[in-house]
Amino acid sequence: MITPKSATACHPAAVLVASILLTGCTAGPAVTTDSQPGPVAARAATGAPPRPAPSASPDAAPRELPGLGPGTRAEIPQNTRQALVVTGRGRNSPLSSAVLYERTASGWRAGAEWPAHNALKGWTRHHRAGDLRSPIGVHTLTDAGGLRPDPGTRLPYDRSDGFSISGTGFEGESLAGSFDYVVAIDYNRDPGNTPLDWTRPLGASRGGGIWLHVDHGGPTQGCVSLREDHMKALLRALDPDLDPVVVMGDAAALER
Repeated sequence: MITPKSATACHPAAVLVASILLTGCTAGPAVTTDSQPGPVAARAATGAPPRPAPSASPDAAPRELPGLGPGTRAEIPQNTRQALVVTGRGRNSPLSSAVLYERTASGWRAGAEWPAHNALKGWTRHHRAGDLRSPIGVHTLTDAGGLRPDPGTRLPYDRSDGFSISGTGFEGESLAGSFDYVVAIDYNRDPGNTPLDWTRPLGASRGGGIWLHVDHGGPTQGCVSLREDHMKALLRALDPDLDPVVVMGDAAALER
């Protein structure tokens, strides 16, 4: 994510009087400086992509989610029938892709493959506030919200001015509209609350405010971002009765 206007506290009580600071994509103002890589440097530093992100034909229904090893599959709850698999190009890459799968009687049906961004420095198994890496793992998706009205999701949706955002990202791109649509990733948060809730069960040092949100054209501080039309499609597709999760990490990590 990024830093909303006027960074203060993130508890719902503060939303009515000020915008908030979220410590996943919002560890501080995401402005471009000479020490931060531009679009060419950020991609060159990652090296060649190890392999294309796993995808499946709409006619195929594999019994197991493609691209996931036994360790990752073991983290997915048995009752999960909807999984957004976000596959990073490399451990240190900010580029990834996302595919929404739904489990049917014949196997896991794949949706379209969507381009995505993750954190500037890639991925980590031990996310900490401000490390500019997205947390690898399997996380439930229970709560949504945004600056704009509910586009038709079945998840609880908090429409709030607290999702206002301004400023520029790591590549000089505008951050306006990044929080128009948001799905909270249940990393270091209490499910069942607005994404703006500031509760951090693991402690503030482990970060938080890790969201799926609208892509602003560059790396995030910890979140995963999708194009606006893809975020709206995701919000409409997610069904709490299917116990949706996000499975996220670089390709090598997900294959473990």
